[in-house]
Amino acid sequence: MEKSNQKFGAKQIAITGILLAICIISQFFKTLSIFITGPIINTCIVLAVLMVNLPCGIILSIITPVTAYIIAASPVMTAVPLIIPFIMLGNIVLAVAANFLMKKGIMAEGKPVISVKNIITAVISAALKGAFMGLTIALWLLPTFIPAESPLRNKMSVFQTTFSLHQFITACIGMVYVFIILTAIKERKSI
Repeated sequence: MEKSNQKFGAKQIAITGILLAICIISQFFKTLSIFITGPIINTCIVLAVLMVNLPCGIILSIITPVTAYIIAASPVMTAVPLIIPFIMLGNIVLAVAANFLMKKGIMAEGKPVISVKNIITAVISAALKGAFMGLTIALWLLPTFIPAESPLRNKMSVFQTTFSLHQFITACIGMVYVFIILTAIKERKSI
């Protein structure tokens, strides 16, 4: 690990601020597709963990669902506001997994970002997020808190897919972006 990652200063604050700004800007496109916003947010959370530290990744994990609600709240978020803390927790699962499973292998100096081991740990990290959100939001929270008479019940299968399988897919896409970005950064540093 680089010495700059062991301290927290202006550079780390700037990186975290830039990643937060990217997350917020991406949320204006949330109504187009979760496959635009989701991967960008997951990328920023993982980059915050890998390039700065775990607390910065957790900060993004907590802030982004709140800004998503403020910018473009979905009908399910409005109907079940309790979903917001569970989205935060799902993001935190991704951040913690990235810290403990990915950081050492990906950020090692002199080693390539893309390796079989790093790809496997990235997929496992994405799967942990998808599984957590699938179990807590898709299988418990939504069926429990969306009233039987609500018109949202007709879209329950869509919501359940969105908060399980789609979370895994968007996290995997985000990991691809992470690999691309970190490969470019490492190549730039070696020039």
